Amino acid sequence: MKRKLLLLVIDIGCFILSYAIALLLPFLSGGDSELLKWYEYFFNATILFVSIMVIRLILRIYANIWRHAMPGVYLKMMVGDIIGGTIGIFISMLLPWKMDHMVEILCVAGFMMATLFNRMIYRQLHGRTGRRSSKINVAIIGAGKVGVLLAQELLSSKKSHYNPYCFLDSDPDKVGNYISGIRIYPEDENAVELIKRLPVQEIFIAIPQLDGDSLKKMHDFYSQTGCKIKIYALPISKWNNNDGTGHRSLREFKIEDLLFRHSLDINNEQSRSFYSGKTILVTGGGGSIGSELCRQLATCSPKKLIIVDIYENNAYDIQQELIREYGQSLDLCVEIASVRDRTRLDCIFAAYRPEVVFHAAAHKHVPLMEHSNCEAIKNNVLGTYNTADMAEKYGVERFILVSTDKAVNPTNIMGASKRMCEMVVQCRTDGPTAFVAVRFGNVLGSNGSVIPLFRRQIENGGPITLTDKRIIRYFMTIPEASQLVMQAGSMAKRGELFVLDMGRPVKILDLAESMIRLSGYEPYKDIDIVEVGLRPGEKLYEELLIANERMTKTSNKMIFIEHDTPLSRAAVEEKIQILREAVEKGEGELEAEVIRQAMKKAVPTFRDPEEVNSSEANLEKNGVQEAK
Repeated sequence: MKRKLLLLVIDIGCFILSYAIALLLPFLSGGDSELLKWYEYFFNATILFVSIMVIRLILRIYANIWRHAMPGVYLKMMVGDIIGGTIGIFISMLLPWKMDHMVEILCVAGFMMATLFNRMIYRQLHGRTGRRSSKINVAIIGAGKVGVLLAQELLSSKKSHYNPYCFLDSDPDKVGNYISGIRIYPEDENAVELIKRLPVQEIFIAIPQLDGDSLKKMHDFYSQTGCKIKIYALPISKWNNNDGTGHRSLREFKIEDLLFRHSLDINNEQSRSFYSGKTILVTGGGGSIGSELCRQLATCSPKKLIIVDIYENNAYDIQQELIREYGQSLDLCVEIASVRDRTRLDCIFAAYRPEVVFHAAAHKHVPLMEHSNCEAIKNNVLGTYNTADMAEKYGVERFILVSTDKAVNPTNIMGASKRMCEMVVQCRTDGPTAFVAVRFGNVLGSNGSVIPLFRRQIENGGPITLTDKRIIRYFMTIPEASQLVMQAGSMAKRGELFVLDMGRPVKILDLAESMIRLSGYEPYKDIDIVEVGLRPGEKLYEELLIANERMTKTSNKMIFIEHDTPLSRAAVEEKIQILREAVEKGEGELEAEVIRQAMKKAVPTFRDPEEVNSSEANLEKNGVQEAK
């Protein structure tokens, strides 16, 4: 309020000065002007000033914060002053004394110029005050709409620690020009040397809709400057908005930004309409995939959402998050239970009668399950069997199993157990429930993935430990994986095995080097990368499909159906019985060999990792020799 009053006082002073100069100009120029009495000048000036001010108040000119004002605000004030001045002159023409209207025109023009000038001076001074030497000079890559928005935010914010020093843009029509007083330099092969010469400490990338390949190239290119690099982008959870809308924020690069593929284009309309108004149960709802499924399902307005998890801390965290986000608008229930416990599952299914079940509960850590292989069978295989039985018993409409690429030609107990889970699901084609399985690779940032491990190792000064520098994996983000699982579930019919297109595989060595650079270090110089050998049950190359030629596309280009001939219920029951007997025999052992032998009987594609890795290494070696 004080600023508005001060601005009004300044404007009054500007008007008085403009009116006085307008009165003096005719005399100074030697023209003939009839002198009026002082009160006639005063009355005339008052009419003119009031007319202008009334229009300004109508247009809410004084409601603007001028240090943030856009050109349209200045234009509105100019038009308003012209209208107000015209009204004032028209009223003065009705007065009994004759006034030289050129004086009034000069006064209006002078007043308008003076008020524009003082506001621009204020904005410039405010900008210079904000550009103290203590601020960090930054170069903004991209002088388009997004880059300009970022620059204006930095200039207008008192709390900003950054001073936009320059733009870099590849558009030749923009190069050499200025935006908000900031010069635009060419973004070409000489950009690195240019930035090194400029007093710039950080680089902000503000180019919308860059895919992972382009963003990685840009990050690697500008890393040569030695400057810290940030990105002005949408949150990762908003990447898949087709319209690109959302609130952008300035943040550090994340490894998700540098995925070596295009971000997936996911349409959620089919999912929303299918899951809306349904009672949905998610087992393992506190885990990485399970919790994200709950977040995505909550946006679909389900009738009721039930989270089932054995680990109460994770279940509590996602419960509180959803309560904060949706309050009473989401009917949310949390049940602490193990999928191993048939009696507890029966109680939960009887109470809630879910229409859709997402089964994400599983032990997934490969080395841990190699050692505690009996637990893998009890939780993964028998847990899935129990949950599927309850789904059939209580008439669930659709049952979606979350599977893994490690189920393809498995070399470890965890992968073999998930392949067995797929068999349990695929054989149930004759009941009222539509059972489907969805198979995909690793998700970035999930519990137990390499990303958190590498991040901790970098924070501790290294080294980063790789099991093998040749190892490759498929990756996608947790939101991408969850949304695709939901879409696959919504289009499922009966007994299908859906496979998600994970894009190109990523070499873990490249991932480690990128993470080191993102942290501001140089690989092998600041942070070393060392091989420690493959872990028990681990193989060099993961596969997503059992047989590529038996795969068909769906309406979503990222989701495929593998036509794997399912076993009969009787055949699966025989395999389940083999595993049950093995569990009974092996429960007294820490790492039971009887479990491994039973799993080889139940899952014919289960092979020892040494056999698979040696053949894959030979193929890679032969491929290299042929290339030479």
